[in-house]
Amino acid sequence: QVQLVESGGGLVQAGDSLRLSCAASGRTFRTIAMGWFRRKPGKGRDFVASISRSGGSTSYADSVKGRFTVSRDNARSTVYLQMNNLKPEDTAVYYCAAEPVVGTGQAAYWGQGTQVTVSS
Repeated sequence: QVQLVESGGGLVQAGDSLRLSCAASGRTFRTIAMGWFRRKPGKGRDFVASISRSGGSTSYADSVKGRFTVSRDNARSTVYLQMNNLKPEDTAVYYCAAEPVVGTGQAAYWGQGTQVTVSS
């Protein structure tokens, strides 16, 4: 079992930046690939970004490439999502996930989600 707790969501304006954090517990963090997903209003859950166990490999959805950066601190058992140049279409509930299936809406474990709202 892996427990995940997100933080850092909020209301920002278009063009602003925000950093999400996700603290993990329950398993040795460095053995777990991590990812971020989001669910826009009225939509399904979509893949946003993932990072390998070591942090040496990352993957992004096309819609966020060049604006979002995923990183991890294995010593702190925490994964981050740095979001720059936010757009109103980034408004969603963002979920941290363990063992994500890249490019899909699937993962083995989920956090509770944190709301990000971007106003125009």
